[in-house]
Amino acid sequence: MDKTLFFSAITKFVLGLVCTALLLFVPAGTVHFPGGQLLMFLLFVPMFIAGLVLLAVNPALLRSRLQARETQPEQKAMVALSALMFLFGFIAAGLDFRFGWSAMPSPLPSCAAVLFLLAYALYAEVLRENTWLSRTVRVQDGQQLVDTGLYNLIRHPMYAATILLFLSMPLVLGSWVSFEIFLCYPVLIAVRIKNEEQVLETQLTGYADYKVRVKYRLIPYIW
Repeated sequence: MDKTLFFSAITKFVLGLVCTALLLFVPAGTVHFPGGQLLMFLLFVPMFIAGLVLLAVNPALLRSRLQARETQPEQKAMVALSALMFLFGFIAAGLDFRFGWSAMPSPLPSCAAVLFLLAYALYAEVLRENTWLSRTVRVQDGQQLVDTGLYNLIRHPMYAATILLFLSMPLVLGSWVSFEIFLCYPVLIAVRIKNEEQVLETQLTGYADYKVRVKYRLIPYIW
């Protein structure tokens, strides 16, 4: 086992868990926030298991996923805006629970939890199909084009999965206010994709032809 990679991963995991808990439960004024508790479970239990699996079977992919520093100004801006979305979205959900702003049908958070798990399974499948995935927009040494499986349907299945994940989060939390904030995420992803495809088309062999074969970015027959 790569001990340095293990401690890096566990440190980021714990920091993420603590920060998310503070953003949800402090504004809520209590830890007895059912939506917050459910989301914490949905987020961090699968994340912990996935991290252990990657550490054991594909440490290079785990290391790549932990490298989250963008170098391009456009992508730095997208990362900053995404961070603000999570910040305000989670705080709004906590305040929403405290003050009772939203009236959400009771089955909806449970349905959203199922959607979250399905989206997480889709995300895991993308990681299985494409071991070159990175959290930053870049072409790695020796990277090859992946055009099979989900990549034969749409060009960016990982982003499709994250849209489902992130739009289901505020519904799990039971907050329409938070949901409205998270609606900016698909817009951010659309901008990120435009810049990313410029990089891939110029630096990844075969990507220009791939764009011709697979026409849709995120949603088959739509976009």
